[in-house]
Amino acid sequence: MKLNNHVKGILCILMAAMGFSLMTMFVRFSGDLPVMEKAFFRNAFAAIFSAVTLIRSEEKFKFQKGSIKFIFWRCLFGSVGLFCNFYAIDNLPLADANLLNKLSPFFAIIASAILLKEKPSKVDVISTIVAFIGVIFIVRPTGDVSVFPALMGVAGGFGAGVAYTFVRQLGKLKERTPIIVLCFSLFSCSIATPFIIINYKPMSGMQLFYLVMAGLFASIAQFSITSAYKFAPAREISVFDYTQVIFAAIIGICFFDEIPVALSIIGYVIVLGMAFFRWYWNLKLPVMES
Repeated sequence: MKLNNHVKGILCILMAAMGFSLMTMFVRFSGDLPVMEKAFFRNAFAAIFSAVTLIRSEEKFKFQKGSIKFIFWRCLFGSVGLFCNFYAIDNLPLADANLLNKLSPFFAIIASAILLKEKPSKVDVISTIVAFIGVIFIVRPTGDVSVFPALMGVAGGFGAGVAYTFVRQLGKLKERTPIIVLCFSLFSCSIATPFIIINYKPMSGMQLFYLVMAGLFASIAQFSITSAYKFAPAREISVFDYTQVIFAAIIGICFFDEIPVALSIIGYVIVLGMAFFRWYWNLKLPVMES
């Protein structure tokens, strides 16, 4: 039975990785619409999914005691991460944008040490430093304005990493996932709305379809990854989340003629290698009782 749940967890996290990759594909397909319009549609669907889930639950929209302040910070940093990531998707090869967003676990290590006073292990410190060396190969800083989208991708990973740190704290408070997702989705949509009003760009029927599909696959991915960690511990399956980079690279090659340059490939290998190394190391550690 344990093996069966482990396999289910892996399948769910692979489905989530594919879902997020397809989300980035449809965001790119939607063309030159403003980032805020794209982000609004992505999270509007997540808000609907989570709201329906809460309506059908016994506790409805009840918050856990002491969780609201952490929800606010999760929403703030998560929104920053989302907007930066969408900008990167529009202006970088899909594999690069996805890989930079997957820096979030490394940023979470730093944020947890500062915000939650969790002392990182030597392996965490070394893997984080080496991962950021890998980022240099992807960003390839030259002082030219073309490096800006890559820096936005890094900022997206930073925002997501800090947001996940507050999600971890919310987990300790037993706050429910649909509450967190709903608040984040409504918060980011609220931020995006004034920008949409000021800089609204009419969209074609096909662009609307692409954004609907992006929101749909993002919602599927969000719930798939939540299910994955219910079937199996993160320490056992989290590395499979990095298959999103592989899926994105394949999509980029097939649909957008994006052939990764040699330095980017070196960066992929370094960052993915560090993610695999941390996963393998954590597997060897004894399980701590919560």
